[in-house]
Amino acid sequence: MARTAFILKVKADRLDEYRRRHASVWPEMQDALRATGWKNYSLFLRPDGMLVGYVETDDFDASRAAMAKLEVNDRWQSQMTEFFEEIDGAAPDAAMVELEEIFHLPPG
Repeated sequence: MARTAFILKVKADRLDEYRRRHASVWPEMQDALRATGWKNYSLFLRPDGMLVGYVETDDFDASRAAMAKLEVNDRWQSQMTEFFEEIDGAAPDAAMVELEEIFHLPPG
């Protein structure tokens, strides 16, 4: 299982609405994420809008590609695009900047 982290930047004037949207992510979107291999998925938001995502998958690129084929993801991404800075018209899931893992403390 690979661990992946990524960053995006939420517009400062949209932080409250972004939080509200994620307090009630559509059940069909959650089901789609699970079905395409997203496990232990979390989003962390800094007060200035820096968003850090963390997910465990067997293959992050394959999981993203599988999500990209789903209609529910198209609907979700089209609604989320307006919340982000500097994605140049791309869907947020295509604009994620992956972070390099440089340390991991395993359980035990």
